[in-house]
Amino acid sequence: MRILITGGAGFIGSHLCDYLLEQGHEVIAMDNLSTGSTDNIAHLVGRERFRFIKHNVTDYIYVEGPLDAVLHLASLPSPVDYLHYPIQTLKVGALGTHKALGLAKAKGARFLLASTSEVYGDPLVHPQPEDYWGNVNPVGPRGVYDESKRFAEALAMAYHRYHGLETRIARIFNTYGPRMRLDDGRVVPNFIRQAILGEPVTVYDDGRRTRSFCYVSDLVEGMVRLLMSAEVYPVNLGNPREMTILEFARKVLAVTGSQSEIVFVHPRDERTQDDPMVRQPDIGKARRVLAWEPVVSLEEGLGRTVDWFRERLGQQ
Repeated sequence: MRILITGGAGFIGSHLCDYLLEQGHEVIAMDNLSTGSTDNIAHLVGRERFRFIKHNVTDYIYVEGPLDAVLHLASLPSPVDYLHYPIQTLKVGALGTHKALGLAKAKGARFLLASTSEVYGDPLVHPQPEDYWGNVNPVGPRGVYDESKRFAEALAMAYHRYHGLETRIARIFNTYGPRMRLDDGRVVPNFIRQAILGEPVTVYDDGRRTRSFCYVSDLVEGMVRLLMSAEVYPVNLGNPREMTILEFARKVLAVTGSQSEIVFVHPRDERTQDDPMVRQPDIGKARRVLAWEPVVSLEEGLGRTVDWFRERLGQQ
């Protein structure tokens, strides 16, 4: 297959490039490098079946030649990004998805949208199944990301129903692994960086919020299985192993061997407004439809991620 990945120089996008190239496909990575980095795909430059295009997907997308699939990952998923660039976040979710869908339609290609567990907002149903419609504050600071993805899902389904486009929707839960940005602002890079550098590990409030962490190789496997499946409606992709943020902080300290202390902080700003209290995917549908579930343990995945962070921090 000849496959375009928007956001292909990002954390998850670059791992998808690796996986699909290993499967023998031709891959075109597209990224405007606002949050992605050429460092993530530098090892692919010069490969016969790989090409990189620097482009902003909110503008008209042109790709020469046929395409069999478009995987739309371009996004600003980090709170650091979408709180600083709220309008750009909305534009990439709306205009970017529209442009990517238009390209897929023109090429007769299958389309996969990288959506998010954030469509569930601060959930009132736990764990979260795909038929839960969510509890999102549309006018809160986080709403620019949540609603951009909810709109993107609606747009993908409209293209499927009206144009007959083959669409797939992956609702991605907290994913971690090598190539995460050091300044990402989310809990995994924050805790690992603080622990390695011997700084206090800062846990918001009392640490009782929960998250479920999925290693990137598991996620990529699930996304490709979804792409190749016949499932049109959203599918949760994540690890159902739920833990509190405080438990996760202690796990990071154990894996890094750090002597850092855990410090509780109480920010009263946009970082925690509407921050979900719980997050855990119901992956029953992924098990049934894709025969997929995560296989990498948190301990193994964290070990690989910590090794990568140590190397990167040592280069600074």
